[in-house]
Amino acid sequence: MIQPLEILPYDPSWALEFQAEREAIARALGKIALRIEHSGSTAVPGLAAKPVIDIQVSVEHLQTIHAYADPLATVGYVHAPHADDSFCPFFHRPQQWPHTHHVHVVELGGKEERRTLAFRDFLREHDDLAQKYATLKKQLAAVTDATDPSYANAKSEFVNSVVQIALQAGYPRGGLR
Repeated sequence: MIQPLEILPYDPSWALEFQAEREAIARALGKIALRIEHSGSTAVPGLAAKPVIDIQVSVEHLQTIHAYADPLATVGYVHAPHADDSFCPFFHRPQQWPHTHHVHVVELGGKEERRTLAFRDFLREHDDLAQKYATLKKQLAAVTDATDPSYANAKSEFVNSVVQIALQAGYPRGGLR
């Protein structure tokens, strides 16, 4: 069944939804979660986005996955096994689409943590690029099904170019180790 991909205007309630979910994840993970950040498009004020709250959880070590997968399951997150598990295990809730929340687990201080936060921080401070990104997402959504991975793949060139610029400019901001 085709499920349309919906890109909505920025909604300030996304930040509040993140805060509530952050607290639930922090309680579930305890000391395992060394950093919990709002990431993705819903974390960039003014940026149109899919209404899915992306959350990045930084941990000391990605293995064993059960150390954080089991506690995340207690708050409704389902692990989606993927080749990316070696550097960014992915979880979502609810189990079936449409998802309302995504959790990306990364290694504290690692390349994936830095990339994600650099992209977010750079878009927060560069509205022109954020609006170009919104336009791209809307164009892709018009021709892509919500469960089709080609949406994410088609954004990769833009994302990677912004990440490269952001990292060279000293992003992410704030003391990552």
